[in-house]
Amino acid sequence: MKSIYIVAGGPKKYIPSLTRYDADPVIWIGVDRGVIYLQEAGIAPARAFGDFDSITDQERENLSKSSLHIDLFPSEKDQTDTEIALEWAILREPDEILLFGSTGGRLDHFLANTQLLAKYPDAPIKIIDHTNEITVHLPGTYKVVRESSHPYISFLPVSGEVKGITLEGFKYPLSNCHIKLGSTLCISNELILSFGTFSFEQGILMMVRSTDE
Repeated sequence: MKSIYIVAGGPKKYIPSLTRYDADPVIWIGVDRGVIYLQEAGIAPARAFGDFDSITDQERENLSKSSLHIDLFPSEKDQTDTEIALEWAILREPDEILLFGSTGGRLDHFLANTQLLAKYPDAPIKIIDHTNEITVHLPGTYKVVRESSHPYISFLPVSGEVKGITLEGFKYPLSNCHIKLGSTLCISNELILSFGTFSFEQGILMMVRSTDE
């Protein structure tokens, strides 16, 4: 299994302990200040992307002296540093892409990062912070295992309409339901069995698993 984990430069307080996820074979990528977060966690990134406008002059000098492969981009560009790193990861066709440091702080960056998941719905991307896990899904049937760490499960349409949603094993089940963009019908559900399933026939659906904090 090949995994690529990307750490962006969002507020550190929203990032879970990265060492919990550090296992072979994992390729760690730092985006802007995310490189510093990795170094502080004792994890050596394989590559770094960004304009590095959010790090200090001393940190920038230390990076320039290291052997780390750095892809330096100008501050003025048509993509965020996170999207550039994400595209690089997707081209490597990993089995899993985890994205840390992409929530909290500036709301525009957070919303853009969630929309990146919808832009690449075929890619195995998951956004993770200290209280949430976010994934995007195409039509099909999916198994969901109950986790005490993330008991609340919400579903949000990220396309104009999601059709044929069926939830089984949930506290609030659904059968062949259609929801449009902006609907809050499927917010804050819970599994009542050890696992459940969700399925739908058309559209793009976001799943958010949250803690009880």
